[in-house]
Amino acid sequence: MEISARAAQLTPSLTLSIDSKAKAMKSEGIDVCGFGAGEPDFDTPDHIKAAAIAALEAGFTKYTPSGGLPELRQAIAEKLDSQIVVSSGAKHSCYNAILATCQAGDEVLIPSPYWVSYPDMVRLAGAEPVIVPTTERNGWKMRASDFENAMTPRTKMLILNSPGNPTGSVYSREELEGIVEVAAEEDIYILSDEIYEKLVYDDVKHVSIASLSQEAYDLTITVNGFSKAYAMTGWRLGYMAAPEAVAKAVDNIQSHSTSHPCSFAQRGAVAALKGDQQPLADMREEFSMRRDYMYDRITKIPNITAVRPQGAFYILVNISQLGLSSQNFADRLLSKANVAVVPGIAFGDDRTVRLSYATSIDVIKKGLDRFQDFCRTL
Repeated sequence: MEISARAAQLTPSLTLSIDSKAKAMKSEGIDVCGFGAGEPDFDTPDHIKAAAIAALEAGFTKYTPSGGLPELRQAIAEKLDSQIVVSSGAKHSCYNAILATCQAGDEVLIPSPYWVSYPDMVRLAGAEPVIVPTTERNGWKMRASDFENAMTPRTKMLILNSPGNPTGSVYSREELEGIVEVAAEEDIYILSDEIYEKLVYDDVKHVSIASLSQEAYDLTITVNGFSKAYAMTGWRLGYMAAPEAVAKAVDNIQSHSTSHPCSFAQRGAVAALKGDQQPLADMREEFSMRRDYMYDRITKIPNITAVRPQGAFYILVNISQLGLSSQNFADRLLSKANVAVVPGIAFGDDRTVRLSYATSIDVIKKGLDRFQDFCRTL
């Protein structure tokens, strides 16, 4: 039996495969320090769980509107003031946005290092991903000049992720204004993935691209969700705010694919947005402490470098001076030191590996001891 060409061209997610391998080793009794996780190690706050439980007990288990509950969309719209579609995770929102706007012959610009799923989402829509390399010197951020040099008459969309995965980089207002200026010249959509919006540190401010100007608002599809900020990864709820034509197209696509997001999970999401925000503040403070510790330790190891992350919960480590590919480094680190990291090739940059600090400080300390010892043997 043959499968479709679009399915055949996909590659499995390296981030998930690394996590699966580490979990398999743990199940065999091996003491693995996992730095591969892309989810908070905190539990979902109690008031969010209580809202979902109450919805279940009230029998709120039937179909809802394809674009999400009116009260949830209204709670989101109070922040974004735009056309809202709720989907089954921010990943689903990204894919829907690409599917609704891009087709064969279109090009989508993706700065690298990038989140692993962007290129394959573009390919599934029949379009062509065009990778725009960034540098550690520029904080792993694409400049407006990079955007201008990479675009062609076929460019339909730019995907931007700030705060970024795997880099932890956050674009400033001035940097975003330059990017919007280029996009507006050719009416290029900007898909702004802002899933880590609430996880920024120090005095860094997150700026939503759509808020910059009317031009930016008209071109931007903003994606966000509940997984990272509210430790709701398994709930699978995300949303987009988009120009009306795009939002209607996505609503139609969703009505024929998933029908709608999970009913009672949406009640939990309303509680997340409208309820107590202290658990989020506590989690952010803990992440900040872990980031400081991990960054200080890593930058003291000879022959590797890193940019101090401003958001999310990852550090991208440049291992190019060690003479190994990222996959080789990650495989040897896991087999010899029982430490799981994600090879940078998954994110389009083979010079790097990604470490997540979404794990306990005890695991971070033990894992970094092993990581440091391993690097010294190379």
